Amino acid sequence: MPTHRTAYPGWICAFACACGSLLFSPPSAANNDYGLPSLGAASTSVSNEEYRLGRAWLRQFRAQAPQWQDPITNDYLQSLIARLAPHSDINGLRTITVMVDNGSLNAFAVPGGVVGINSGLFAFAEDEGAFVSVLAHELGHLSQRHYARGSARAAQTQLPAMAAMLAGMLIAASGGGDVGMATAMGSQAALIQDQLSYSRLFEQEADNIGLQAMADAGYDPEAMVRMFSAMQRMARLQGDTPPEFLLTHPVTDSRLSAAQARAAQLNIADAYTSDTLYDMMRARALLSIYSNTPQQATSRLSREGADQAAQDYLAALIDARNSQTDSALEQLDRLANQHPDYAMLPASAASVALEAGRYEQAIQRSQRLLRFTPDYLPAQLILAEAQLQRDPQAAYQLLNDITAQHPENPQGFNLLAEAAGRSGHDSWGHLARAEHLQLTGRVDRGIRQLSIARDAAERENDQQALARIEQRREDFIEYRETLEDFN
Repeated sequence: MPTHRTAYPGWICAFACACGSLLFSPPSAANNDYGLPSLGAASTSVSNEEYRLGRAWLRQFRAQAPQWQDPITNDYLQSLIARLAPHSDINGLRTITVMVDNGSLNAFAVPGGVVGINSGLFAFAEDEGAFVSVLAHELGHLSQRHYARGSARAAQTQLPAMAAMLAGMLIAASGGGDVGMATAMGSQAALIQDQLSYSRLFEQEADNIGLQAMADAGYDPEAMVRMFSAMQRMARLQGDTPPEFLLTHPVTDSRLSAAQARAAQLNIADAYTSDTLYDMMRARALLSIYSNTPQQATSRLSREGADQAAQDYLAALIDARNSQTDSALEQLDRLANQHPDYAMLPASAASVALEAGRYEQAIQRSQRLLRFTPDYLPAQLILAEAQLQRDPQAAYQLLNDITAQHPENPQGFNLLAEAAGRSGHDSWGHLARAEHLQLTGRVDRGIRQLSIARDAAERENDQQALARIEQRREDFIEYRETLEDFN
């Protein structure tokens, strides 16, 4: 095995941040001062520099990585992290999730609160506990600020080394594999003298915090032991070519034994599990991975013992893909009646109706769901997209609220730009387009879009829009300077 693999520090899970809430609020969003939050406000333990570089990393990631765009699964991922976070000692740090369209096993965390996964993590983890164990471990890295602690060991080179390492991790997370890892490794060679022993300490700390968080959140910590055992078997089978996660998080016999001993000592508080719901999310991931051969997703879900409801759910999704819309909706409605607590089931049905061009059905279904779960983002996005076809002004108003509540959501701004254009709010539409561009790492194009927005605002004599555009221009220029650290 090449040297850079065996020496590669396990704590480097791809670390940067998503902090900066980039508030966009056209006139209909009330009580908004249009300001950016203090960079230090989210967590007193995270430095402004970590936020600055992490925010830039996230945008570069969105520009380069093949993302898995699935609001239903992403909402589920966020719910798991929200359940773990209070027990993970991350001091109120606001997290943000990203998903990579890649079937290999990988997960990463970035200073400042970004947690990412490959769709392949769902494929590898056959139950919710195993999946959660990886998230708990990554939150353990964040809570201990392993990235900052490592780079602080050479303060005089901390900033360039941090930027260079994050650039390498960007390549790795985007699918560059060993190239990105070698880049990150080279950038930190002078930074960490005793990197191997130091990384082992970080991995042990993250394991211990993750195990405790799982137990406190109601998950059986033995699931982490099972996951480690499965990873170890994979590493042995694949030899010199294991997935990135096993290169950056090597599972040794001693690590496995330590996790097993620690798990045996923990008491589980209010045991919790939702393997049926997890199996349904896993069905979505497998269908994404095997998009060209959906029968493989069906076979694998059945072979690996998924709940029958999840297998029926997958069958409905495949029916929808095959334009058998009525059959899909009938199946999804039946499942929703059997599992009334799963908002993702009626949301899936509304999404099927939307994709089939049944906009009135999509509106009715999503509105019905939102009466019970008014803040459920997947249903809000489905409703907004359907309203674009029937009532652009209603979509515009809804998307103002969505982007105010979720200022880091590129999809929301993309839809808002379209809704604004269709409902006659040109200046705000161009501003929304600029926000989408900067959120996806294309800040130069975002700045040019702001100029178009300014011209439109001048024609409309919209002083509020002009003030907001000028403020955002200053912010965008600052973002561009930060992005240059990765070039």
